[in-house]
Amino acid sequence: MTSPIAATIAAVIRDGHVLLVRRANPPDENCWAFPGGKINAGEPLEAATARELLEETGVVAEPLHVFDAVDVFDRDDTGALRRHFILIAMLCRWQSGEPVAGDDARDARWIALPDLEGHELASSFGVARLARKAAALMAGS
Repeated sequence: MTSPIAATIAAVIRDGHVLLVRRANPPDENCWAFPGGKINAGEPLEAATARELLEETGVVAEPLHVFDAVDVFDRDDTGALRRHFILIAMLCRWQSGEPVAGDDARDARWIALPDLEGHELASSFGVARLARKAAALMAGS
């Protein structure tokens, strides 16, 4: 089995909305998730977060600090583990740009925080919880 893959996710909160992308590829294809991706060897976490955010959404934000970490297990149809991702959640302050899907995102948009609780929005595991946590941290900063 391969080692876990370190990746970053950007939690950008603005005016009661969170920036999410709809994934174009597995794992979580077609699900809404935070923009993010793999961290390159030698790349600081803040730089990886800003790069992935810009590549996937065209949005520029200032990475502030890590506020959580999440395990994501990509399994095949038999339940066998294909990949294990460790997603490092970085709180970010929006600076400029409006979301346009790029890189491996099918869609990108600001989503109202209350809409995350609805069943009509298929999201990756933990998105609503992390978005609420990020919003509370931004409100307190």
